[in-house]
Amino acid sequence: MRKDLQWKTALIVIVIGVAVWYNFPPGKNLNLGLDLQGGVHLLLEVEADKVVESALERYQFELESAFKEEKLPLQAVRIEGGNTNRLILQFTEKVDPAKVDEVLASYPLLRRVSSQDNRFVYQIDSQRVEEMKSKAVEQALETIRNRVDQFGVAEPTIQRKGERGIIVELPGIKDTDRAIQLIGKTARLEFRLVDDENSLEEALKGKVPEGDEILYRRVVDKETRTVSKEPFLLKKQVLLTGDALTDARMQIGSRFNEPYVSLSFDKEGAKLFERITAENVGKRLAIVLDNTVYSAPVIRERIGGGRAQITGLFTIEEARDLAIVLRAGALPAPVRIEENRTVGPSLGADSIRQGITAILVGGILVLIFMIIYYRLSGVIADVALFLNLVLLTGALAYFHATLTLPGIAGILLTIGMAVDANVLIFERIREELRVGKTIRAAVDAGFSKAFLTIVDANVTTVIAALVLFQFGTGPVKGFAVTLSLGIAASMFTAVFVSRVIFEHILSRRKVSQLSI
Repeated sequence: MRKDLQWKTALIVIVIGVAVWYNFPPGKNLNLGLDLQGGVHLLLEVEADKVVESALERYQFELESAFKEEKLPLQAVRIEGGNTNRLILQFTEKVDPAKVDEVLASYPLLRRVSSQDNRFVYQIDSQRVEEMKSKAVEQALETIRNRVDQFGVAEPTIQRKGERGIIVELPGIKDTDRAIQLIGKTARLEFRLVDDENSLEEALKGKVPEGDEILYRRVVDKETRTVSKEPFLLKKQVLLTGDALTDARMQIGSRFNEPYVSLSFDKEGAKLFERITAENVGKRLAIVLDNTVYSAPVIRERIGGGRAQITGLFTIEEARDLAIVLRAGALPAPVRIEENRTVGPSLGADSIRQGITAILVGGILVLIFMIIYYRLSGVIADVALFLNLVLLTGALAYFHATLTLPGIAGILLTIGMAVDANVLIFERIREELRVGKTIRAAVDAGFSKAFLTIVDANVTTVIAALVLFQFGTGPVKGFAVTLSLGIAASMFTAVFVSRVIFEHILSRRKVSQLSI
C-alpha cells in the first residue's frame, strides 16, 4: 500500500471514529426543537407606553424634591399622560421662568411648551417617546434572554416580532406556568419606608394620606397552605431600586433552614443603602417587588457593606426564580402574553417518525438506483452516503445543535446532493473510458475534473445557507445548519472517501474492467 494511501485511510478512520463516538448514545448531545419534543410557544407584547408613564412619575417625585431644595413655591406637579406626555408645574405664585428652566436642565427629555404666570407645561418630545419605546422592547428582549439562559433551557428561540412583539419558544419545558411567570415578571425592585405615623386602619377605610399607598404581602399558612394578604401603608417615595444590584443569590438560612435571597449592591447603591439605613434607624423598610411587599424589617442600625436580604415564606424553587429575575434585571415595561401555545410531545413523536420515514424511504430509493445504474461503483457511492449521514449526525451532536423538522428536511436534501456529487464523478469517469484511457487514468481524471464543478455547486448552496442562517428564524436556521454541515460532510465522503476506496481497489489487484 502506498504511503499516501495509508495516511488517507487513517484520516478517514479517525474522522469516522470521532463521528461515531459523538453519535452514541443516540440523542445524548443532540437537542430536539420545539416542533419535535414539544414545549412552550409565547407571543409577548411589551407595554412600551408604561416606560413613558414611569419616566413621568419618576420626574414628578424628583421635581417635587428639587424645587423644595431650591425654595421655589411649588404647589403640585401633575402628570398629563396619554398622547401628550406632559408634566404640569403649578406654583403658588408667579416665578421666574429662568429659575424653573435651570432646575429642569437636568432633565433633557423634557422641553417647555408653554408658561403662564405660575403655571408651566413641559413635554417629552414625540421623537424621544418613540426612541424610549423602541429601546424598551430591545431591553425587554435582552432581559428575557438572560432569564431564559439562567433558567437552563437548551436552544431557546427569542426574537423580536414587529414593533412591540417578542416571540419566545422553549423546547422541552414541562412546567409551563413556572416558565411563563419567570419570563413575564416585571421584577421592579423597590425599597420604601413603611408609614407607621399614620393609621393603617383609617387608610383601609379609604382615608389614604397624601404621598402614601396601600400594598400587600402574600402570606401562606404553613399547615393549611391557604393564602392571605397582609396590608402595609407605604410611602410612595422610592428610596432605592433594583438598578443598583450587582448580584442576587438564593441562600439557606442557618437558623431555620429557610431559603432567602441575598442581594449585593454596586458602589453607589451600597453608599445609598448605608445612608438610608443610617437616617431611618427604628423605622421599617419595605422590600417591594412588582407592587408586592416581600418583607418589611425594622432597621436596627446602619447597614454597610452593600448587602441586604429578601426573606419570606419561600420554597427553594421560588427563591431561586426570584434570584434569577433580579440577577437578569427588571423588565423596562410590563409584558402581556398575547399567545400561549403548548406543543405536546405527541406532535413531536409524529414529526420524528414521519421525518425518519422520509429519510429512510428517500435513502433506500437512492441506494437502489445507484446500485442498478452504476453497479459496483454505485455500492461505493452508497457506502459514502452512509458515512455522510454518520458524519452529519456526529457534527450536529458535537455542536449540540437543535434538530427541528426543517432540519430533517435539510438532511434529506443533503442525501440527494451527496449522491449528485458521485453522479458527476461517475459520468466523468465514463467519458474518460470511452475515449480510450486506462481505468486508473480515467478514475484520476474523473475525480479531478469533476471536482471544480462540485465545488462551484456546493459553494453557491453554502452561501444561500449562510444567508438563511443570518436572517432566518429558528426553524429556518435549523434547516441552514443541517444543510451547511451536510454539504461539508458530502464533500469529504463523495470526493475524498470515494476516491480512497477506488484507489484501494485499483492498488490491490489488476482491474481489466471497471464496474460503472
